[in-house]
Parts: sequence; structure tokens; C-alpha cells
Amino acid sequence: MFHFRLATALKELLKANLKCPAAGWLASRHRCSGSASSCGLQLLHGPAYRAAAASVHIRPYCVKAGGELKLDEAKKKDDSAEAAADKRRNAGILPSLEDLLFYTVAEGQETISAHKFLTALKTTGLRTGDPRLKECMEMLKDLLKTTPDGVTLDRHQFKKCVQSNIVLLTQAFRKKFVIPDFQSFTSHIDELYESAKTLSEGQVADYIPQLAKFSPDMWAVSLCTVDGQRHTVGDTRVPFCLQSCVKPLKYAVAVHNHGSDYVHSFIGKEPSGLRFNKLFLDEDDKPHNPMVNAGAIVCTSLIKQGEGNAEKFDYVMNFLKDMAGNEYVGFSNATFQSERESGDRNFAIGYYLKEKKCFPEGTDMTSVLDLYFQLCSIEVNCESASVMAATLANGGICPISGERVLSPEAVRNTLSLMHSCGMYDFSGQFAFHVGLPAKSGVSGGILLVVPNVMGIMCWSPPLDKLGNSVRGIQFCTDLVELFNFHNYDNLRHFAKKHDPRREGGEQRQFFGPMDYESLQQELALKAPLWKKVSATESHQDTSTTVVYRMDSVNE
Repeated sequence: MFHFRLATALKELLKANLKCPAAGWLASRHRCSGSASSCGLQLLHGPAYRAAAASVHIRPYCVKAGGELKLDEAKKKDDSAEAAADKRRNAGILPSLEDLLFYTVAEGQETISAHKFLTALKTTGLRTGDPRLKECMEMLKDLLKTTPDGVTLDRHQFKKCVQSNIVLLTQAFRKKFVIPDFQSFTSHIDELYESAKTLSEGQVADYIPQLAKFSPDMWAVSLCTVDGQRHTVGDTRVPFCLQSCVKPLKYAVAVHNHGSDYVHSFIGKEPSGLRFNKLFLDEDDKPHNPMVNAGAIVCTSLIKQGEGNAEKFDYVMNFLKDMAGNEYVGFSNATFQSERESGDRNFAIGYYLKEKKCFPEGTDMTSVLDLYFQLCSIEVNCESASVMAATLANGGICPISGERVLSPEAVRNTLSLMHSCGMYDFSGQFAFHVGLPAKSGVSGGILLVVPNVMGIMCWSPPLDKLGNSVRGIQFCTDLVELFNFHNYDNLRHFAKKHDPRREGGEQRQFFGPMDYESLQQELALKAPLWKKVSATESHQDTSTTVVYRMDSVNE
């Protein structure tokens, strides 16, 4: 009843105010003591929106503080609803998200070319192939077939194109992603890439014959942020085997399935201080950690116990594909055969582990080693691996699919061990100078995670004497010297480094309820996004909040 009375009151009040010469009225928060008659509605002018306001519709709702946000049924998107909406827009108050996105990109023009829209989209870091934008891209393709020139869209066509993905697109164009100025950031990444490209030191691994076939000139860097912003430079589409970079990933799978206590009843958590392929256990006769060969072999034995190797391999592959957002994950049988034929050291480690009873009871050690070699031979490219790293950076949720792949516990423990043990005998130095979780592999890859920001994959086959990519180490070091990504950089007082999470010197602001003046200023430049509007804002002088639902917003 309260909802109905308020809606009626607002309707009558707006009709009265529309007689005034000032256009573009905007409704603000108001106080309410619990009855419609006691609600006082404050109205503000929005002269910057006289042109845009004529084409919009917004519905106000009064929601008591502390309550659930209640919205009416979703607006039916058929021709009759569109016609009705156009009629209501003549008495509208605030532009819809679709309208404001059009005005932002069109820059005053009546139409917009598809090329201009896609170019503007690219500057935000989003790709046209992003699975989250599938509906938008399919609709764009269909609409262009119906336009006279096959190139441009008018406002109504543009709105129809973007309405299914308006939340993500508005967030992108409002620069509310974790890296607001993505173009500037990626220009620095390209500079770091070119700087490391000049290095010629290191040797390509040759103890596995298939690895020795890669050119030492190969060099690639890909990154994916937790918001799905993408950037690649170099040989990023060339497939290579994960090798030891798979160790943290299968450890994460094991913890996800069994929990930390069970996994660490077989494997330790301490850096070994020894070569990664040493026949050595800790004082409890357990491998020191899952990032050395002994620990990785035992970890392999914990995956899908009781199943055959085919089922186990498919299970891990599906996990990795989910982590990569269904981007490229393959398998190199040649590398697998080469690994098995030259794996005497790993067979020695396996028999040593069997002697010390390090495996779960009933484990077939030779079968475990076969699966271990297979998992090391899984192929990725830099682009797909960067999404895997971003899934770790994003707490186990794949940024480009939005699906939870790993539990928070699995991610936290994986990143902890990557930080302390992930870079072979260089782990301490890397933790000191770079201060980020990472894992290297003898194929030349370095899987780097900037928690809550992004994942990066660097790949270059030439290795230093400790088995780490020479160019990859240089890139990671330069990255942290330029940006305050080091785990112990002070974000507030360390002024010598750039913070790409800030825009114009200001700290990144996360979504939440806005005060009215801030909203009015925001609308002057770019489309607003009220993806989530809390009805429990902490205003001491406000017991009730008017909440607006923008048409066609898909949460």
C-alpha cells in the first residue's frame, strides 16, 4: 500500500512540475516517517540533460532502510513496450543507460558507426570476443544487415544492440574497471616488453628434447585483469607446455577437492632450499612443498583417487579449461613421450617416495608418474594462461566467464605457496624484489599473479642457471619497479611508483549508492550504473531512500 501511494504521489507531483519552464527535473532522496503523506520529495534541476532527458524513462521506488530492494517485473522488450516507453520519455527525468552510452560514444552525432563503437570498446580493455559480450556482438551483426549502409546504427538500433550487456558496457565506459586508464597502462607494458626483448642471455632447456626445438627469440606477454581487460604483445598465440607451471594449478585442484588438511598430511609447506628435482624429504618424510617435483608427484596421486588415468587427465583438463574461460588448452603427446623417455630422475624420485610411503595407500606409482608427465605436457598459449592467472587473482572466479572454478581456500593457499616456493631456488630473491606469487617452468613460462588486480603470463624459452626465463624475470622485476604491485608497497604513501588502479590521482571508487550531487556530475560526462543500489545507506537523517531502476538493466 505504501509503495502504491508513493508511486501515485510521485506521478502527480511530476505532472505538476512539468508545467514549470525548467526541464530535466531529477528526483532525490527524501525522508519518510512511514506514511505516504509524510514523504517530502526534493527536486533538483538538471540543465545539462535537457537534450538527453527527452528520450528516457526512469521509475522511482521508495524502499525502507534496511529492507530488500524490491523492483517490479522486468520491462517487456517488444514493440508495444518500446512505443509506450517513448511516450513516457516525453515526461522523463533521467536518461537510460543505453541512451547515455550512445551519447558518450556518438559524441553528438545522430548515428554511430560499428567501427567507432568497437574501437572505443577496445580502449577499455574489453574484446569483441569476450563471452560476456556474446549477445551484444551477435545483435550488432544482425542489426548491421538491416541498415541501409551496413555500417552505422541509429540510437534505437544501438540501444537494442547493447541492452543485453548494458551493465558491463557502462562499467567499462565509466572507467570503473580495476585499471581505469587501460591504454596508458598497456603502453607501459609494451615498453617493458621491448626492454626485456633486447636480452640475449640464457639457454633453451634441452634435457627434454621437445623443449630444445623452440627458438630462443620467442618472447610474449599477456595479461588479463580481474574485470576481463585483456592485452597481449609478442608471440602470444604460440602453444607451449606448462611444465612446472601446472604444479600450482593441480595443487589448487587437489585442495579444492580435499581441503588443505588432507593435502598437507602428505605434502609440506616449507621452501626446500634445494634444487627442484632433489631426492630429499623433510624431517617428517614428506616432500617439502607441492612446487618441487617430489611434492608435485605426490599431489598428482591425490587427484581423483580410484579412477583411471584417462578420467583423471580429463578431470584436470576440464578444470584448466574452466580457469582459462574455455580458451586454448591442449596437449602435446610428443612432449609427453619425450618426458617419459628422459624421466629417469623423476622415476628415481617416485621410487624414493614409494619407499618412504609418501603416497596414499594403494597408489600405483608408475601410473602416477605417467599422469605427472601428461599434466606437464598440457599446452597453453600466453593468452589462455593469463586468464588462468587472472582466475587466481580473482579469488577463483574466471573473469571472462564469471564462473567460480576454485574455492577461496584453494586460491589463498596456492598463492601463498607460489609466493614462497614458486620460483625454484630463486624464490626468496623473487619474493624480495618482486613480492608477488609466481610459478616458473622450464619451457620458459612465468605465471604471475597480482592479487585482486590481474594475472600475467610471460613466455620466453631461454633460461638462466636456476631454470627461470631470463626475459620473464626481467619483465617482472621492471613491472614492480614501475608500478606499486609489490605485496608490501604502501598504496598511500609510496609516491615513487605509479598506481594504475587510480584515475587522475584518485583512488579507484567501487560501485555503491551515490549522493545526488555526485550522480548529477557523473551524468554530465558518462552513463551512470546502478547495478547494485543498497537500500540500507547509512544516512543518519534519512530513514527512507528513493531508489531508481534504470530500464533494461540486466544484473
